[in-house]
Amino acid sequence: MSLVAVSFYEEPHAVWTLTAVLLLTVLLAWHRSAGTVAEKGSAIRDSGVLSNGNGYSIGEVESETPMPLGEVNVSKILIHPIKSCRGLSVTESRFTPLGLEWCIMDAETHVLVTAREVPKMVLIESTLEYDSSDPHDGRLLVKVPQESGPVSFSVPIIPTQDILDSWSIIGDCSLFKVYFMDGYIVQPLLPSDPSPNDILTEYMGRRVFFMMKGPTPRECPSTAAFPNLKATAVFQDGFPLLFASEESLQDVAQTVRTAASGDENSFGKIGGLDNDRWKDGNVEIERFRPNIVFKGAGYPWAEDMWRSIVISPKPNTDPTTASADETFTLVSKCTRCLLPNVDTKTAERDAAVPYKVLMKFRAGKDPARMSKPCFGCNGVPSGTGIVRVGDRVFVKEWAGEGGV
Repeated sequence: MSLVAVSFYEEPHAVWTLTAVLLLTVLLAWHRSAGTVAEKGSAIRDSGVLSNGNGYSIGEVESETPMPLGEVNVSKILIHPIKSCRGLSVTESRFTPLGLEWCIMDAETHVLVTAREVPKMVLIESTLEYDSSDPHDGRLLVKVPQESGPVSFSVPIIPTQDILDSWSIIGDCSLFKVYFMDGYIVQPLLPSDPSPNDILTEYMGRRVFFMMKGPTPRECPSTAAFPNLKATAVFQDGFPLLFASEESLQDVAQTVRTAASGDENSFGKIGGLDNDRWKDGNVEIERFRPNIVFKGAGYPWAEDMWRSIVISPKPNTDPTTASADETFTLVSKCTRCLLPNVDTKTAERDAAVPYKVLMKFRAGKDPARMSKPCFGCNGVPSGTGIVRVGDRVFVKEWAGEGGV
């Protein structure tokens, strides 16, 4: 997968007066403590957003006027080398317009298998061991749990052309039976090495192939804001990158706590919610599988209104002159399925959290999929580079009304 970071630039005309900022801060604090629902035109709880009734919203900005932002930094980087398997938290990562990802595919149907269908896939661990002296740039090490103990195998990160020529290629790999692409069936480098396909077939309980993306580019789907989007992905659901913020996660956690408290006046009854389990609202960011997590905006859902951002280690970066290798476009909000309900540590699927809770206040945000709740934003990098924890993020362009 590809990666990103965040910090912010405010146009001169967007600078708010200190009085307005203080007022909004007080309103936000009041909103969080009181949770009052009022009529439009005053402070309102609207899909998790506090509005001042004058075209601005705190949390989910739906105004063409940029909001004041704190100093935003990349707080976490998560990579997911194998689709639907456990991610890795790293301090830095390379990113490309495509991303880096392998997948597991059903050998009979050629449909990509995900943890939506097989939750225990989240227990498969992988590690990228880069080695500049290796002709394959290093190895992807994979550890698969078994009753008798974990079984491991390794594959080259970047196989040579000779290796690729020796692997079979399948031209009709299918994702959701909607997106089609080609892929190589990965084989062990040496005949004596453990076979990825045999190990995974035993674990999955059916015949599967371990796949690496083939040479034909796979185009990303268009979005409402980019009907002629020119971008490519690998085995991701739709786009190379996924951005999210700690503030948005905290808002979800607060909403889970409120729902688990049994306060049906705020959200109504949520079927299947285990109130005792979720009374602390501890929802891990790893469930949502973002690549870049940032912190510092000062309110949740700020990322929803960023059209273009610049990620840089330099604190005084001018986003208007930043290079393509530092620039990222947010093309849409990320509509969510039931996958985040799967606990990444135990592979248990929850009946309600976070999906049913998100449906209470984060549905109807993406014009193309109004019935789905949103968390995070899909992104496309303009070039290649490295992103690091601690990098600053600057907003280069703000989205219009309704956000990305």
